[in-house]
Amino acid sequence: MTDSAFTFTLKSIPFDEDYRPADNTRITTNFANLARGESRQENLRNTLRMIDNRFNSLAHWDNPAGDRYSLELTIVTAEMHVAANGAQDAFPLIEILKTTIIDKRTGARIDGIVGNNFSSYIRDYDFSVVLPEHSKAHPDSSTPDGFGDLHGNLFKQFVKSDAYRAEFTKPPVICLSVSSSKTYCRTGNEHPILGFEYENDEFSATDDYFAKMGMKVRYFMPRNSAAPFAFYHIGDLLGDYTNLELVSTIATMDTFQRIYRPEIYNANSVAAEQYSPSLKYQDYSLTRIVYDREERSRLAFEQGRFAEERFIRPYRAVLEQWSANFAA
Repeated sequence: MTDSAFTFTLKSIPFDEDYRPADNTRITTNFANLARGESRQENLRNTLRMIDNRFNSLAHWDNPAGDRYSLELTIVTAEMHVAANGAQDAFPLIEILKTTIIDKRTGARIDGIVGNNFSSYIRDYDFSVVLPEHSKAHPDSSTPDGFGDLHGNLFKQFVKSDAYRAEFTKPPVICLSVSSSKTYCRTGNEHPILGFEYENDEFSATDDYFAKMGMKVRYFMPRNSAAPFAFYHIGDLLGDYTNLELVSTIATMDTFQRIYRPEIYNANSVAAEQYSPSLKYQDYSLTRIVYDREERSRLAFEQGRFAEERFIRPYRAVLEQWSANFAA
């Protein structure tokens, strides 16, 4: 099976206060979850305001009133087309977020970073279906052989695809929460935008999973953040991106994490030099944004089964052959 059997189409939709998730959007996605229920528009409006405020607090130079910039967010869905059995079906493989910086003083529109949030049905399948079933059958084994290989190879194929390169000039950066099962230690390195760097002595399952996607990880705690973030990247995180690009990612993902993991990112105390994140902390503040975390966990399993039924089972042989050839 050659790479030409897999092609990608990119679809975009603005993430604004009028956003409504498309039918094929993972409803556990950060932005999709906000756009549901009676408070949907207020949720979205407050989230966007938080993002802009956070951006201006970080991009404070030549910005005395703290209102020079705003961010436009675009949800990008990568549909993968599989040419097999005489048909070509499309599957919504990945959703990422693109930031565009608006300089209200000059009127300039500046490209931010693509990636930021990362949403994948196959990751749901791996972590919510494959891993629990393996742990039940093999309690002494952490992950099954080849765990994450297919997903990683598909992601690498997407990043090198004509569709990605036609739309984006730089590799993606994904910004996620640090693991609640690991301990992170502050180093002496401080970046003017990303803040204090942290290290851990052992990768988390998520770190290993993203490594199979060709992504390295560094941990930084930006100014006025409560905890470090995991920044997954392909090239040179500090050298390949401008200050404003990095600020766009921090502002966006700091806001989402304050909403979704307030125990860590909206805590009332800042991470110390040695830091062990925990979702059991009680000393934190809630935002005014409504979010149902229990529903999100349940839907991850349902969406993992969806990926299994719609994508993994119908194309298993084709996918396994392609992935083996890709790795070779």
